[in-house]
Amino acid sequence: MRNFKSFTARSIIDLLEKNQVTHILDQLAFYKKLHKKDQKYQLWQEGFHPQAILDEAMLLQKLEYIHNNPVRRGYVDDPACWRYSSYRNYMGQDGLLPVDLIDF
Repeated sequence: MRNFKSFTARSIIDLLEKNQVTHILDQLAFYKKLHKKDQKYQLWQEGFHPQAILDEAMLLQKLEYIHNNPVRRGYVDDPACWRYSSYRNYMGQDGLLPVDLIDF
């Protein structure tokens, strides 16, 4: 997970710098943890706490949690309105990426 976070953060920050997306870079710098002296930006939260999905009920709970995150954060009123969500795929709509749906 460390390698994934490091690689994706570096790639995203390089792209933001290349395209001079300063408003996002400014936020990544502002919210960087103070003890992170060796970097200018922080893209990912610290830590990684994996949790095994043991049954269908738990999978549904996690999927619902993920789909409703943009609603809880106030970004959208309906999870179908969040264009990056797989919720659209589960509702029979086209998403940005193809999703292998889980049959319940």
